Amino acid sequence: MNRLRELREDKDLYQKDIAKYLNMSQTGYSQYETETNDIPTNVLKKLADFYQTSIDYLLYRTDERKPYKKSIVKDDD
Repeated sequence: MNRLRELREDKDLYQKDIAKYLNMSQTGYSQYETETNDIPTNVLKKLADFYQTSIDYLLYRTDERKPYKKSIVKDDD
């Protein structure tokens, strides 16, 4: 199962709920879950923060769901 879908369903949310959080259409968000479209970096950051995980977890680069420690470098988002 897609990680974005799994995380969303774990929180009992619908695609429209996440789309609203990201200020985009449900159809646009759906294309991220189905891997039809690549996810922009700023959206990955928001999703990782929302789900309290890492971008690496969202992109299957790790199976560790726990987020990394925050950087001391200021984040523009």
